[in-house]
Amino acid sequence: MAVEIAATGSGAPSESQVGAILAKHPAERSALIPILQEVQAKLGYLPEEAMCQVAEALGVPEANVYGVASFYAQFRFAPIGRKQVHVCRGTACHVGGAPKILAEVKERLGIGEGESTPDREYSLETVACIGCCALAPCAVVDGKVEAKLTPKKVRELFQGVQR
Repeated sequence: MAVEIAATGSGAPSESQVGAILAKHPAERSALIPILQEVQAKLGYLPEEAMCQVAEALGVPEANVYGVASFYAQFRFAPIGRKQVHVCRGTACHVGGAPKILAEVKERLGIGEGESTPDREYSLETVACIGCCALAPCAVVDGKVEAKLTPKKVRELFQGVQR
């Protein structure tokens, strides 16, 4: 049986979007992860309001929804930037200077790992490996591999970024 969502009258886009997602799934705890995945795919992250709506619809405590979402690394609780920066921390990149690269990216963007710039232009994450070990150290910026990075190359790459 699908979950029925009552109209709240608030007109919040995320409420109606989450409601549409919930309507496609059974009102069972076993649907929690697929629902969270679909909500994140639609909204880009899991806002607190959406998780509360999911908890209510499935009849589970909000803490349980948050517990599941926080257990899996695939879920995000804050919006991501339009351009994502993934700095590789693999062995080859680490040996090649990834810690210095990461420090320079943080300095240039004014954010830490898992954060987005205030204008939501950039998000910063680290990854275990991007599979470009021969090009170490490297990062993926807005879908493009940046190879053989140095702190100077990072400064050039993010030249003009307002913090």
